[in-house]
Amino acid sequence: MTQAPSTPKPRPERDAPDLSEGWGEQRSRLRRDLRRLDVLFFLICTLVGLDTIGSVAAQGPQGLTWMAILALVFFLPYGLLVAELGSAFPVQGGPYVWTRLAFGRLTAGVNQLLYWISNPVWVGGSLCIIALTTWEEFFTPLPGAWKYAAGLAFIWGGALAVVQSVRIGKWVPIAGAVARIVLLGFFLVSVAVYAARHGVHALPAGDFAPTYAGFVALVPVLIFNYVGFELPSSAAEEMKNPRRDIPLSILRSGLAALVLYGGPILGILFVLPGERIGSLGGFIDACKAVFTVYGGSIAADGTVTLTGAGAVFGGIAAAGLIVGLLTSGVTWAMGAHRAQAVACADGAGPAWLGHISEKHGTPVRVNLLSAVLASLLFVVALNLTGGDGEKYFAAGLGLTICTTFISYVITFPSLAVLRRKYPSVPRPYSVPGGRLGVRLVSGLATVFVAFTVVVLIWPGFGVGWFGTAGSAADSLPESFAGQRLQYTLSQVLPLALFVGIGLAFYAAGGRTRREKG
Repeated sequence: MTQAPSTPKPRPERDAPDLSEGWGEQRSRLRRDLRRLDVLFFLICTLVGLDTIGSVAAQGPQGLTWMAILALVFFLPYGLLVAELGSAFPVQGGPYVWTRLAFGRLTAGVNQLLYWISNPVWVGGSLCIIALTTWEEFFTPLPGAWKYAAGLAFIWGGALAVVQSVRIGKWVPIAGAVARIVLLGFFLVSVAVYAARHGVHALPAGDFAPTYAGFVALVPVLIFNYVGFELPSSAAEEMKNPRRDIPLSILRSGLAALVLYGGPILGILFVLPGERIGSLGGFIDACKAVFTVYGGSIAADGTVTLTGAGAVFGGIAAAGLIVGLLTSGVTWAMGAHRAQAVACADGAGPAWLGHISEKHGTPVRVNLLSAVLASLLFVVALNLTGGDGEKYFAAGLGLTICTTFISYVITFPSLAVLRRKYPSVPRPYSVPGGRLGVRLVSGLATVFVAFTVVVLIWPGFGVGWFGTAGSAADSLPESFAGQRLQYTLSQVLPLALFVGIGLAFYAAGGRTRREKG
């Protein structure tokens, strides 16, 4: 990133998009309470998701290899891309505004619907199921109706946090970031103690060698771990100085995310035998195993029993993990919901969803609708999978990533388009290399998310082709083994429904567009 000689004043009105009169009224209710440190914690909470650590570790040491490779060819270009867009167009709504300026309101509206709706899918899907699994592993079983009650409490507890004013709500990502740092740091210390007492599993150098089959299996969760830089831009007009704070926070949070992901994954590989690392319970199982150094034992069949201080530390870590999961959903919601409210107030959705609460300064109606959708998805999915947590987790996480990344396929190219359409807009931070640099950065980021969508809909795409090793069938989630059609339908049918909802939302915004003229 290159810094301009001088920093322009934040959000000059001439840089703002031509939004509807309705949004102009709502804008006055926003409150500028986000400082640079708040944005940094916001991004750490966004980037360091605890629900995918087990999925990466389940692929063995090559997961770390691909993590390093994708940090260079995706994470870095993506960070540069958002740093320029976020500082050049620091307007409330972030990704929606960039896409609208580049491709028009219809494309941006449907795209934003996909971006927003992935949040209730995620909260009611993989986040909820991991939180429930963690509770049952460390505290008490949740039979029958208790599982539904606990899941709905998790969802609506998050919704209550999202509706609060930014002055209060910003403490949720701060708490989430601190919980991550403490939990993952304590886990790594415990791994070191465990290693000193019991030794660790050897990791042969050959296991770090990257394979195409491993790449296809890992690319969805690894890239999902690396996204979220754009979320603070959705609240740009609630920041003290977005032109300065967004790029700096991207750099710092990106470095923190690499450390906070890589260390725990390596720790899991050292502690657990490869055959015992599961996508859903990998991190949970590793925590239980290492905490036996404080009290407890591991049976010959791998069953872990925690006692004394081990049980106490296990309970504290479990609570920290649940808090981390909840704050992940809340932080993403704080960004995605604000962008959706801007889209609706701008005529790309029902006007009533674009309302900003005078009391809280937040889009309360979008927040509550998201909680309702997450609740419905949780109840329906739990019934369709017959309570099978692994199947529920695989389908929910896949759909979340797929929906989010389809929206990125449209948003990321807006960098090149806006550099061409608005060359005179002040860019405090810009992608180096001129037009070639912009095309390279935008192209790399777009290609990787587009490829991810393909392998999510059809796991194992390309495996076994042109002499590559492996079988495409082995790339299916274990809970969907031999059920490719069922898995693909679990992704494609909801995606088609979401696009239909996006078009319906756009139609519902017709009156706003007509009034605007």
